[in-house]
Amino acid sequence: MLQYIIQQTQLSSRSIENTLSLLNEDATIPFISRYRKERTGNLDEVQIGEIVKFKEVFETLEKRKKTILKALDAQQVLTDELTQKVNLSRDLISLEDLYLPFKKKRKTKAETARLQGLEPLAKLIMSQRVNDLEYTTSKYTSKEVETTDNALEGARFIIAEWINERTDIRNNIRHQIERFASISSKVIKSKVAEEKAQKFKDYFDWQESLKRIPSHRFLAILRAEKEGFIRVKIEIDTESALQKMEARIIRSQNACATQIQLAIGDAYKRLLFPSLSNEALSIAKEKADEAAIIVFTKNLKQLLLGAPLGEKRMLAIDPGFKSGCKIVCLNKQGDLIHNETIFPHAPQNQTIAAIKKISALAEVHKIEAIAIGNGTASRETERLIKKIQFKNSLDVFVVSEAGASIYSASKIARDEFPDYDVTVRGAISIGRRLQDPLAELVKIDAKSIGVGQYQHDVDQIKLKKSLDTVVASCVNTIGVNINTASESLLSYVSGIGPKIAENIVNYRNENGSFTSRVAMKKVPRLGGKAFEQAAGFLRIKNGKNPLDNSAVHPESYGLVDKMAKDLKKSISEFIGNKEILQKIPLDKHTTETIGLPTLQDILRELEKPGVDPRAKAKVFSFDAGIKTISDIRIGQMLPGIVNNITNFGCFVDIGTKESGLIHVSNLSDTFVKDVSAIVRLQQQIIVKVLEVDVVRKRIQLALVK
Repeated sequence: MLQYIIQQTQLSSRSIENTLSLLNEDATIPFISRYRKERTGNLDEVQIGEIVKFKEVFETLEKRKKTILKALDAQQVLTDELTQKVNLSRDLISLEDLYLPFKKKRKTKAETARLQGLEPLAKLIMSQRVNDLEYTTSKYTSKEVETTDNALEGARFIIAEWINERTDIRNNIRHQIERFASISSKVIKSKVAEEKAQKFKDYFDWQESLKRIPSHRFLAILRAEKEGFIRVKIEIDTESALQKMEARIIRSQNACATQIQLAIGDAYKRLLFPSLSNEALSIAKEKADEAAIIVFTKNLKQLLLGAPLGEKRMLAIDPGFKSGCKIVCLNKQGDLIHNETIFPHAPQNQTIAAIKKISALAEVHKIEAIAIGNGTASRETERLIKKIQFKNSLDVFVVSEAGASIYSASKIARDEFPDYDVTVRGAISIGRRLQDPLAELVKIDAKSIGVGQYQHDVDQIKLKKSLDTVVASCVNTIGVNINTASESLLSYVSGIGPKIAENIVNYRNENGSFTSRVAMKKVPRLGGKAFEQAAGFLRIKNGKNPLDNSAVHPESYGLVDKMAKDLKKSISEFIGNKEILQKIPLDKHTTETIGLPTLQDILRELEKPGVDPRAKAKVFSFDAGIKTISDIRIGQMLPGIVNNITNFGCFVDIGTKESGLIHVSNLSDTFVKDVSAIVRLQQQIIVKVLEVDVVRKRIQLALVK
């Protein structure tokens, strides 16, 4: 395993070995990267994640090897040479190729021919030394094999199977598919007029290199095929492939060569190409999935680490027309203190009553900010709010509603607000997202947040695993207040999980707030290992020990005490005092287990303990003249907010129902390899309108700044 991971990652053997040891001790990736830097050689979460990935790949490979060796042994065909070949296999494809000749097969044409006694004839033909093939073949006719043509056909089926099982032949065709294959699609004529088919119109007659097709286009083509609108085909130069096969197999010019040539054609058409083209499609799908998942995880990370407004008294609005606007008032901690519905828009048009109500609520509950969902009636509601003359100046924010309906109907929301309907829960979620995006968004299935690309088409197990890793990374990067965090948020803390998170909340409800990290050990099932993994990521504000509100791990408290005593200062004087902290001689405090990386982390944390590294939320205003796509004109400069990023560009909310697209070619004057390097989610930008297609509801934009 060690050698395999070194080969795949190019990391040092010591770093990998120590990381594997920590993983085997049930340490988490956030804990290892933050608190075990000396052991890993200062590896970051991405590098540790790569070690975890290749560890799992290796373990899967080893498990398959054991299964195959056991099957070969049971068939009594296992030799020392075959055992060695199996054990030396470095990937599943080569391993399965080795096993292919011994795999139990369903009843095939070759198997039928063997039962008819034609295998010796196939061997004679493959020897290519038979001078009178007609005479030799006549010896293999029987009641079941009536003619020599029947006998030769049966022999060819056996030869075709042998050819199919040759690793060199399979690898040669794989190589040709990998380098030269094209992928093409044709519309199914009976479906061409369907409205749903029109979004796949570009692929009604499409062809390009399989090797070069971008992941998003490949996934789009597969989706169109899955929905029954097109047929997809992989092709290579068949004549060239057959010639290469013949050159490897045929060594004579007699009648045997003719039969082998026919068997090669049959093997290629019936066995090799269908199998290997499907394999190529599967590999391409895996790569496309990986690319899409990377885009999704990058987007999710940016969204989760989005700017929070912080602990502010909030009025949140889930806007609507006929059903009205649901209003909730939240305290600084995000608790619901009031809710009701107003009807300022058509058809009721109770605008004056709505203005009076909002104004009164803002005054009574000392509201500090207003959050408006960005769905139906969002712009109309925003304009209404901005007409109100509040006694105190209030910032107004438009907040993404993506996934709010998923949350409001979820068990988490029902458990949290059992006495309120989905509309109230949705409005609460909108307000809380503005207070703290991370704390609220962890309650929603990540793929429902709306920042992905083909998230329903990719491997769902890999997607969930990747997204869960990102959520855990973000939660542990920021840290969690153990006295206010929800079960959902706590469950992502290193070493905690859903059950201990539930126990923490129950303990908190029964015994009141935690006053120290040590008190966490009283929580049922939160044992020594869980405490070690979690403690550094859980914060206790205004606790007995000021270090409990920092990322300094309790295992280092003694070290911090020693630093303070050496400078004749109390820990309270020590924390936040950069001048004093700079006087600490780090080399004096290094040990076998604590080196400079950990000491530097401790000093950085002591300078600004418990400080949230995220930026603060900023107010944003759309162009007041833009309400629908019909209001947009080519050449206009408009303010916008990036609301999704893909491999081919980014989508921008410019205040209309339809988001505009900045194609990757319009992001910069130079080549852009990574869209995320140019823009980020929720970034406020200025765009130029390049094209407006009202019928297809498409807006093409260019980035200005």
